[in-house]
Amino acid sequence: MSALDNVRWIDLPSVTDSRGILTSVESGIDIPFCIERVFYMHNIVSDRGGHAHEDTDQVVIAISGAFIFHLSDGNTTKTFRLDNPVKGLYVPRMLFIEIIQESPGSVCLVLANTRYDVAKSIRTYQKYLEETNLA
Repeated sequence: MSALDNVRWIDLPSVTDSRGILTSVESGIDIPFCIERVFYMHNIVSDRGGHAHEDTDQVVIAISGAFIFHLSDGNTTKTFRLDNPVKGLYVPRMLFIEIIQESPGSVCLVLANTRYDVAKSIRTYQKYLEETNLA
């Protein structure tokens, strides 16, 4: 079974009233792990990603605008369009990620289960294939 099989959409709890929509997430409840790191991408001028995380699971949310995520296990690539701030995409560890901003001014929020450690990132697709014994 590939980590790609575990990618899934997560409906984020939201409350709508006359003032708008409030969406909240709770670590370990709405998100399938305890959150150790939160970051967001904005003012993007070039494609992002281009790496895989050895030990980091993530939930990614398009807070504003739209993104295309290409996720690969080295054999298969699946493409996901993120454009709804009440849906998160669960991205497990050891998938190669490529991110394309689809609309200007987009903001992508990322919830991760680990703190950042560059030594635990695989920074090229060729190295990823070697690490997963697919090269």
